Amino acid sequence: MAWSLFNLLIFPGFLFLFVFGLAMEFVDRKLYARLQNRIGPPWFQPFADFVKLAAKEDIIPEEADSVMFRLMPAFALASVVTAFFYIPLWSTQSLFSFNGDLIVVIYLLTIPTLTFFLAGWHSTSLFSMIGATRTLTQLFAYEVPLFMAILAPALLAGTWSLSEMTVFYDQHPAYAAFNIIGLIVSLIALQGKLERVPFDIPEAETEIVGGTFTEYSGRFLAMFRIAIDIEAVVGASLIAAVFLPFGLGLGAAWGFVFYLVKVLAVIALLALLRTVLARLRIEQMVIFCWRIVAPAALFQLLINLILSGVLRP
Repeated sequence: MAWSLFNLLIFPGFLFLFVFGLAMEFVDRKLYARLQNRIGPPWFQPFADFVKLAAKEDIIPEEADSVMFRLMPAFALASVVTAFFYIPLWSTQSLFSFNGDLIVVIYLLTIPTLTFFLAGWHSTSLFSMIGATRTLTQLFAYEVPLFMAILAPALLAGTWSLSEMTVFYDQHPAYAAFNIIGLIVSLIALQGKLERVPFDIPEAETEIVGGTFTEYSGRFLAMFRIAIDIEAVVGASLIAAVFLPFGLGLGAAWGFVFYLVKVLAVIALLALLRTVLARLRIEQMVIFCWRIVAPAALFQLLINLILSGVLRP
């Protein structure tokens, strides 16, 4: 019981995710700044921002639904933390594992986007509702390609368990090379899920102030921000486990080092995308996902379907 609580609350649970999420926010902001020839923030800036927000007053608009306004940040944070426990990190076995946990992880990572929509909609602010509508519109654009891209490697491995997938690719590392298209699609979709440039349309400061989070402040906004940081870590961890299943059989110490390197690599690629691209309009984002990203994910699915038929006739 005590060990389970340690895993859930300390390592690799909430405290680890909290610190790691803030650290990855610093890496992302620092890389973004350096790529733009700026100095960037000091290492403690993300933590200072969190403390500053947490210390501020929580203001709830009079016309807002106070219950939904308060609950949505907690639901967003709880869902991303829970998803982390089913992902193999530095070994082929996750903290909790069962056949079908891949579907559960994808489902849990969809919940934050829905909480963003509900939070914005129940804020009753014009800017928040526009941002909420854009959030939901984007969800229908990137979610299907992400599902297909993540499920394609599972189809080749012949299992819906993330732990069993990593065992398969650890034993057959050459098969991971067939999932490169899915890796690219997943990176693009994760950028959309995190609502980062060029997909930061729901939170476009120059158009709709703060979008979904316009009316949020204090601890509630701090919870949303840390949930997004943790979601970035969980999304990067999922991509690392599915598409970069290397170094998992080298023991806990080396496995943890490889895990950190892979997550850093994914965060660096996301920062690079944020640097070189400009914000798209909402219809451009939807057209791009359905005309390019979704067909690419479908092509990856067909490749793995054919390969699985050859491997297991």
